[in-house]
Amino acid sequence: MGAVLTMVGTGSEMNGGSVITNRKAGFKLGKVFGPDLYPRFAVLNPRFTMTVPQYQMVAGFFDIMSHLMEQYFAGTADCTTDYINEGLMRSLVHSTRVAAKNPQDYEARANIMWTATWALNTLLKCGKGGDWEVHQIGHAIGLVTDATHGMTLASVSLPYYRHVMRDGLHQFVRFATNVWGVRPDGKSDEQVATEGLACLEAWMKEIGVVMHSKELGVNEDNLQAVVDAVLILPVGYRTLTRDEVVSILRESM
Repeated sequence: MGAVLTMVGTGSEMNGGSVITNRKAGFKLGKVFGPDLYPRFAVLNPRFTMTVPQYQMVAGFFDIMSHLMEQYFAGTADCTTDYINEGLMRSLVHSTRVAAKNPQDYEARANIMWTATWALNTLLKCGKGGDWEVHQIGHAIGLVTDATHGMTLASVSLPYYRHVMRDGLHQFVRFATNVWGVRPDGKSDEQVATEGLACLEAWMKEIGVVMHSKELGVNEDNLQAVVDAVLILPVGYRTLTRDEVVSILRESM
């Protein structure tokens, strides 16, 4: 008999993943286990999410968006999965705007919960690769500062995506036009892509996530410890160097 889960937060369920922190060894890493550890189904009740404090709620909102973007910003093919992902991102943006103002809005919370399910239940990796470097940097910040996971992702996402944008320019243009409605008329691809990231930034500020890693405790004294804890993955549009990790973290501060 499969596991029965009742979701009480705003992150994802119905997956076989975990994150393990080992402070002594200096790492915080994610691990996805085999299909035997995936729940057969999940019982989802949006009302159980309504007692989550605002800070944790919006951190969860961004964690969902990050799961979507980590799988979206990879590959060059015209993949059906990306069309599904774009719809989920648009739904998430709309519903989180509503929920950030009225956390008791049942429809918004239900749509957010449903989006969270699809964001990490393996659907969106079909026919795709993935990036997940934002999560690696965020995990390193969390290891050193013990900051809330979704907020660590929020603090480094814009610096990271601005850094790799030109390497996956076609997808960032698509993100701008299909998710945020940026009009490309008379603009270069780079201008369109940059405008898309500006829209992402405006939404992040609107829902109230942390925008800078210094707010989470990253500073010059512990910066090197964060850098040392980052796992660099050879995926996505660019494999970072350790110096690039330093640059991204400095920009995030």
